Amino acid sequence: MTGVNRTNGGANLLALRSHNTALVLDLLRTAGPEGISRLELADRTGLTPQAVSKITARLREEGMAAEAGRRASTGGKPRTVLRLVPGAGHAVGVHLDRDELRAVLVDLNGMVVGERRTPLDLGAGAQAVVAAVAREAEGMAAQALGPRSGGPAAEAPRPTGALVGVGSLLGVGVALPGPLDHARGVLHRVTGFPEWDGFPLRDALARRLGVPVVVDKDTNAAALGLAVGGAGRSFAYLHLGTGLGAGLVIGGTVHRGARTGAGEFGHQVIQLDGPHCGCGNRGCIEALCLGAVARGEIGEAARVLGAGAANLVGLLDIDLVLLGGRTVAAAPETFVRGVAAVLDERARGAGAVPVRVAPGGERGVAEGAAQLLLGPLFGRADG
Repeated sequence: MTGVNRTNGGANLLALRSHNTALVLDLLRTAGPEGISRLELADRTGLTPQAVSKITARLREEGMAAEAGRRASTGGKPRTVLRLVPGAGHAVGVHLDRDELRAVLVDLNGMVVGERRTPLDLGAGAQAVVAAVAREAEGMAAQALGPRSGGPAAEAPRPTGALVGVGSLLGVGVALPGPLDHARGVLHRVTGFPEWDGFPLRDALARRLGVPVVVDKDTNAAALGLAVGGAGRSFAYLHLGTGLGAGLVIGGTVHRGARTGAGEFGHQVIQLDGPHCGCGNRGCIEALCLGAVARGEIGEAARVLGAGAANLVGLLDIDLVLLGGRTVAAAPETFVRGVAAVLDERARGAGAVPVRVAPGGERGVAEGAAQLLLGPLFGRADG
């Protein structure tokens, strides 16, 4: 994009400026500590050198970019190269599981610089859960970024705006079991916790914390983190922990569906007369899988998971299946072997889709939740 359409309204101009800045920031991040020159930025973004100079000057003023030295030129004086300053911004990612809260603080490179973990009862009610998230997010930000200005008195808890003044914090991303409305940050009937239906979690946390908040399903957040980390452009992330769900990446973008309903993988019925599930149906993959785990039949759980994965592969023709969650982490080889065996059986000569354990371990969902804030900053619209 090389110019500005002067007929656009102010909102479009702001969007264009944000888009162009995101292009530059993404290239600065990709370049790493060695940096990239303004001329290279112009060549690779299609922006004019003047536009790049304005953007990089603003980024330097804001502390997000800095000089990384000089590079020999083919003619004329050496070029100054710029680099991203990772510590200039941070995001908190929170994973709310049914019985645990895990939070991470990441810098602009997505590097984890702080981590907290505490027991949680998702059924304790909205007020208790919101307070727990606020407490952990504030504690982590204060520890890693420094206390709020104003001396010791400023450390006293406040009912609202708890993170206002904690410099360089971009916001908080929260990931938890669905179903939910990602666009509005409103929860629906989380399986086993019907009292959450209709609760505006995003707005409640934003009021409490005083910073931007994004809410998404745990599987979507994990899939986003994996996509940003280079896992691929077409894959399914299957998360088996206290529940079962899927995050889908198609064409490099997280696929949420029109109502954030995509990826409700655990509640596809594969046995009509099967056991009752917490969602109200019978024979859901989640009920069958967790039932086998409870009986200690891990191999059977893996094959049930494989049957669901094979359905998904057949529907979407994806390139890769990644497995995660605490139940998978307890027996990773068994789950990879079992899922892969079913996919091999169902491949029908087309070549089986590979199955691997997702990188990132048990904090992958929390790291992905932080990417819900970082993604848009670097031009990832699905953040």
